[in-house]
Amino acid sequence: MESLATYLVVLSSAAIRIGAYVFLRWIPGHHAPPVVLLSAVLYAISFLSVCQFLAWPAAAGPTPNSSSPPDGKLKNERTLPADSSGGKRGNSNAGEQTTTEEERTTWAGWTLLLGLPNPASIRLTAATACINLLLCLFVADMVYRAPLMYPAHDLSFSRVGYVSGTTASLIVREPRSSQLPIFVSYRNIHHVSGRAVDESWKAVGKAYWLSNETDYTFTTVINGLQPSSRYQYAVSNNRSGYFTTAPIAGHTAPDSDKLTFFTSSCIKPRFPYNPLSHPLSIPGFKHLAQWIPKVKASFMLFLGDFIYVDVPRRLGSDPETYRREYRQIYRSPDWPSVSEDLPWIHVMDDHEIANDWDGNTTAPYPAAADPWHLYHTSVNPPPVWPGASYFQFTQGPASFFLMDTRRYRTPSQPLSANSSEKSMLGSEQLSELLTFLSRREPEGVKWKYVISSIPFTRNWRFGSTDTWANYLHERQTILEAMWSVSPGIGVIVLSGDRHEFAATAFPPPEGSRWPVSATVHEFSTSPLSMFYLPFRTYEERDGEGEVCVKYVPDGNSKFGAIEVMGGKGDQGVMRFRLFVDGEEVWNHVLTTGPTVIRGRVSDAVWG
Repeated sequence: MESLATYLVVLSSAAIRIGAYVFLRWIPGHHAPPVVLLSAVLYAISFLSVCQFLAWPAAAGPTPNSSSPPDGKLKNERTLPADSSGGKRGNSNAGEQTTTEEERTTWAGWTLLLGLPNPASIRLTAATACINLLLCLFVADMVYRAPLMYPAHDLSFSRVGYVSGTTASLIVREPRSSQLPIFVSYRNIHHVSGRAVDESWKAVGKAYWLSNETDYTFTTVINGLQPSSRYQYAVSNNRSGYFTTAPIAGHTAPDSDKLTFFTSSCIKPRFPYNPLSHPLSIPGFKHLAQWIPKVKASFMLFLGDFIYVDVPRRLGSDPETYRREYRQIYRSPDWPSVSEDLPWIHVMDDHEIANDWDGNTTAPYPAAADPWHLYHTSVNPPPVWPGASYFQFTQGPASFFLMDTRRYRTPSQPLSANSSEKSMLGSEQLSELLTFLSRREPEGVKWKYVISSIPFTRNWRFGSTDTWANYLHERQTILEAMWSVSPGIGVIVLSGDRHEFAATAFPPPEGSRWPVSATVHEFSTSPLSMFYLPFRTYEERDGEGEVCVKYVPDGNSKFGAIEVMGGKGDQGVMRFRLFVDGEEVWNHVLTTGPTVIRGRVSDAVWG
C-alpha cells in the first residue's frame, strides 16, 4: 500500500508541474486546468497516505508522559551494524558521517523534485507540497482572476478606426451617467515654419444617452477632412487622440515617399503567465508600442483573434461573455500605448466565435457578432454591401479587400478539399473579390492586398482542415484571378492565425499563360501576443507549387510592417519587415512586373 501511494505521489506531482508549466508558459489550452485540478486531488490524498507510513522526527525531547519501545528505539529505526572494533559504524566513522550528509542532501533534492514527503525534514516536506499548491493557484489565477475580478464594466475609452482621406471613424465607450451627454470635437494641426499651429475646435458628434443595449458605446464619423493632414480629437469625458488622414489614392503624403501599416493577429492577455503582472497586461503591446513612433505606420490591420473567448476555458456563450472579452482588451493598461496614435482595422477569426468555426450564423455566432459589430465593424471601412462583413478600401498606392472567412463558409467536413461545392467565402463575397481583383485601379496604385484571417498556403500541415488547404477548388479560382491582375500591379495576401510567421510565393504553373512576374506572395504573421507552437508545422512539398521564402516559427510576439513605396514609375515596390519579440529579424523587398509583358523569363522579379 505504501509503495502504491508513493508512486501516485510522484505521478500526480509530475502531472501538476508539467501541466502547469505547459499551460502557463507554453500553450494555455483548455485541457490543462482540469488535468492539474484532478492531479492535485490525487496528490493530496496519496501524499497524506504516504505520510502515515513514515516516522517523523520528534518536535522536541522526551517528556515525562512520553513512552518508548522497550529497546529504546523509535518506530522504523534501524540498528547500525558494528564495526570490527565492536563500536557502531555510525558513531565511529567520520567518513561515513559525511556520506550520510550527502545522502540527506540528495534525498532533499529528490523531495523537492518529485513532490515526495521527507521523513527527515518537515520543512522540506512542506516546501515540496507548497510548490504544487502554488502551481495550482497560478493555474486558477490564469483561468478565473481576470473574468471574475476584472470584467471591465467601468471601461471608459475611445479609439480611431478607419481613416480615409476625408473621414475618420471614432468609437467612444462611457458607462458613467455623470459624464452624459458626451460631446466629440476635433481640430486640424498643421505646421508653419516648423511650428505646430492648432486651429479652433469643431463639434462633430454627441450622445445624450448610452445604455447596455450598445454596451454603452456610440460611434461617430468626422467628415470634411483634408487628405494627408494631422488632426486631434477630444471627447468630453477627457479622452483624446490623434490621427492623420490618408493620402489621395495613388499618391503618398507630401512629406513621405511611402505608405506604412502594421499587420498581425492573435491576442491573449497575460501570456506567457507572470504572477506579478496585471491580469489584463498584454506583453506584445509593449513590443509594438516601442516601434510605433519609429515606423510611423498609418494604421494596424489586425487579422483576427482579437479575443480568445474559449481559451483557456469558455465561461459562457451569451453576448455579455463576449462583450467582457472585448472590454478586457481595451481595459488593458497596455492598450493606450498602441492606440492613441494608431488607428486599428479588424477582420474576424474563429476565437472571436469558437475554435475552427464553420457553423455560419448558427449559435453562438449571434452572441459573438454582437460585440464584434459594436466595437469593430462600426468603425471599420464601409462594407462592400450594407450588412456584409467584408470590406474594401484604397489608401495611397494600395487597395485592400478584407475577406470574412467565417460567416459564409460551408462546413469543413465531410466534402473533400477539391470539391466544387465547398466555399470559404460564399458566392456573393467570392464574386466581389473577383471583381476587386479584375477592376482597374487609379493611377499610382501598384498593389492589391487581399486580407485573410487564415493562411492561404497549404504548407501548414497541422490543423489544415480549418485553412484554405481544405478549400482548394475555390482557392484555385482566386489564384487564377490573382495571376490575371493587370500587368504592373502586384497581389499580396496577408494572413494570420498560425502563431508562426511564413512568407510563401505562389508562382503560376510552368507553361501556363501567366508570366512569372504574376507570382502572388503571402505574408502570414502571428501572434501579436500569445503562444507559439513548440513543434514545426510548416513544410514545403515538391509538386505543390508553393515556395517557402521565409519561415520563423518561434516568438510570443510577431508583427509585420509593410512599406508601400510611392512614385510614378512602371513598377511598384514594397518592403515587408518582420519583428519578433520586439526585434526586427527579417525584411524582404518585392517589385511588381513591368506594365508591358515581354516574356516569361525577362520579367521575373522576386525581390
